[in-house]
Amino acid sequence: MKKILISFALLLCSSFCYSQQNRQFIDSIRVKHNIPEIAYAVVSSDFVLEIKALGYKKINSKSEAALSDRFRLGSLTKTITSYLAAVLVKEGKIKWETKFFVLYPELKAKSNPAYYNFTLRDFITLRAHLPIWSYGNTTPTQKQIKGNIQEQRYEFISWFFKQNTIISEKQDVYWSNPSYVAAGLMLEKATGKSYETLVAELGKNLNIDFQFGQPNLKDENQTWGHDENMNPEKPVLNYKLNWLSSAGNINVNLPDYCKFIQMQLQGLKGESKLFTAEEFDYMHFGLPEFSFGWNSEINKNDEIQYSFHNGSPGTFLTKVYICKTIDKAFILFANVQSEEADKGLILILKELEIKYGAKPSN
Repeated sequence: MKKILISFALLLCSSFCYSQQNRQFIDSIRVKHNIPEIAYAVVSSDFVLEIKALGYKKINSKSEAALSDRFRLGSLTKTITSYLAAVLVKEGKIKWETKFFVLYPELKAKSNPAYYNFTLRDFITLRAHLPIWSYGNTTPTQKQIKGNIQEQRYEFISWFFKQNTIISEKQDVYWSNPSYVAAGLMLEKATGKSYETLVAELGKNLNIDFQFGQPNLKDENQTWGHDENMNPEKPVLNYKLNWLSSAGNINVNLPDYCKFIQMQLQGLKGESKLFTAEEFDYMHFGLPEFSFGWNSEINKNDEIQYSFHNGSPGTFLTKVYICKTIDKAFILFANVQSEEADKGLILILKELEIKYGAKPSN
């Protein structure tokens, strides 16, 4: 017991020293790369080793950063949707092999036949041969998509599946947001609950407050996103990101997302009560390049495994890198989306990896 206490004290001491050094370095990067606010954390399966929020919620304001600040996750939402799908498969609510048009037969006749056989597994692992679509696309228009948020997602995927675009070139992964929209609709049909309700229930089980949309829409004192020209995003409804809710529209604060990532680390160690270590390993590394919500890579020189994801929903940037080999994860949030900000976050990531015993990811 005494040895355990000494080890824990040494861990706290080293983390504190790292934290003081890192804070100064990261804040200098924040200023140099024009990032109003950065929130970052380093976690293991058992401890939050370092966590800070630096800067300001909005450019040219005196509203200082806080750990309660919420960030739109962008595609990090996929890490949550994929886990939710895995839970529902485990509970027998749906199967990975379930085909979309078995659940939505009324859409089949008018849809592109090339999409008929895609399954939940295909959508979650981005193996469905679907073209790219994101919030920058000009069609469909808002007038074409009617109803409440759930109905709009149904109308959107109905429109999307009618398109004649076919990808002839074979790829390992098809980076298409509508894959996750389709997956979200399948989870809704299988449970009789909206995606928002399913995420709220998952959050309640994990003690995480997941919300949707830009944080300042609900509360103007919350975090503001900024575009590449440093224009703050006004608190208005982004209807296209609502269509993409299950692909990229969740917002959360950093301490809560740390809980989700620690749960992933615990699962990879075999400490989950719901999934085996092998099941978690398959979710993160089972398929080349992208598995169940997670990109992956191996540093071949040191045989270090990484699973990771990046988010870029227009006015925020988010990154999470899990290093299974050393039981640590690195999480970075910024409230601006620009090339300059992305360069800054990459510099911070590499510095944190080195200081916490990971070889820098590629």
